[in-house]
Amino acid sequence: MAFESLANRLQSAFDKLRGRGKIDEDVVNEAMREVRLALLEADVNFKVVKDFVGRVKERAVGQDVLKSLTPGQMVIKIVNEELTELMGGNVSTLAKAHRPPTIIMMVGLQGAGKTTTTGKLAKYLIKQNHKPLLVAGDIYRPAAIKQLQVLGEQVGAPVFSLGDQVSPVEIAKQAIQQAKENQNDYVIIDTAGRLHIDEALMDELKNVREVAKPDEILLVVDAMTGQDAVNVAESFNAQLELSGVVLTKLDGDTRGGAALSVKSVTGKPIKFAATGEKLDALEPFHPDRMSSRILGMGDVLSLIEKAQEAVDEEKAKEMEQQMRKGEFTFDMFLDSMQQMRKLGPLEDILGMLPGMNKVKGMKDFKVDEKQLARTEAIVKSMTKAERQNPDLLNAGRRRRIAAGSGTTVQEVNRFIKQFEEMKKMMKQFSGMAKQMQKKGKKKGGGFMPFKGGKPPVNPFGDNNPKGGGGFNFPFNPFK
Repeated sequence: MAFESLANRLQSAFDKLRGRGKIDEDVVNEAMREVRLALLEADVNFKVVKDFVGRVKERAVGQDVLKSLTPGQMVIKIVNEELTELMGGNVSTLAKAHRPPTIIMMVGLQGAGKTTTTGKLAKYLIKQNHKPLLVAGDIYRPAAIKQLQVLGEQVGAPVFSLGDQVSPVEIAKQAIQQAKENQNDYVIIDTAGRLHIDEALMDELKNVREVAKPDEILLVVDAMTGQDAVNVAESFNAQLELSGVVLTKLDGDTRGGAALSVKSVTGKPIKFAATGEKLDALEPFHPDRMSSRILGMGDVLSLIEKAQEAVDEEKAKEMEQQMRKGEFTFDMFLDSMQQMRKLGPLEDILGMLPGMNKVKGMKDFKVDEKQLARTEAIVKSMTKAERQNPDLLNAGRRRRIAAGSGTTVQEVNRFIKQFEEMKKMMKQFSGMAKQMQKKGKKKGGGFMPFKGGKPPVNPFGDNNPKGGGGFNFPFNPFK
């Protein structure tokens, strides 16, 4: 998971500050030593670390903080604000030409994922109702043109190519002309990379830039290379005057040094982050949300956006109505499971919820995708009648389902038992929701559905006798 080791170190340092009624300069200095070590271990640029710690320290020892009722929380708030500023402050959007097409030039070293990112960016723009044209300007790497053509076919974007015998400058020139004729509002030029920065590469890129006059020059860098990614960004920026950076493989970078250093060193914003291999795994980079996740505060806004994109609204409404009636079938289970999987890896989704990092066992929590696939196979091996009425599932039917899904009878039995438990829980939720509605009507809106005004124990909340980090679910499924 992105920033995992950095997040663990920082959150451990701040646990000592939380809940303190009073802090002094020595306590702040001790916390800042931990922060400095955490950032250096995350491969953040040394000068960036020094400046960052200096700014936080200066603000944290101010009278407003030391005399605050919650000084520990105030220090964490300062760190959150400074981390956000370090990564760019506000989200940086793509530039847009006054007259279409908008020209985007993709640059970077070989192996950073430039061609794949070009395809991902095209898909992102298509989702925003744009018509991008992809340009195969990498004439040196074997199969680079073919790779872009395959990606273009997958995302539904046309690809302009003149083969590998025409200069990239001429390719860019003719591609822009075709985009104007075909009313493509974006042109994304995939340029050639090298294994290292050399003069010939830079000269060629400068020539393409002169002809294309791009509105955006985006550098694609591999986040997992850490400090090297920052050095590459600095070199490219000095030669080409970049407009922004795209970080790839951010999901595999547990340290996060590149993301925390690149804006400060180059002055150029991170515009996008790629967090997976799928073509829709490219997201605008939100410094405030990323800072919040690093400090264990969650990222509910990104979770909501993911849900809005992935979840079928009509199906969700229909399922809500059925759940209100206390109904829960295997078909509903399958639908909800498939919609959840569209959101991405479950551990990443849970990581976006505030306080989940504090829940016991969450740190090492991993979802077994193979097990999910086996569960899906069990449900799909049932007949339509069996999915609607679990009471039909006698021993003979269970044997048939096990054979059809490639599982054992024991696994089928275990899943059905878990499903029955889930069904009981849904009925309890439904009953509680109806009680709350009745009491609300009787009392004219306000109600207290629990005896003595006390809610039942929330396993993730402050009222849990075993602890759990003070997390409370941010939504009510029956509102």
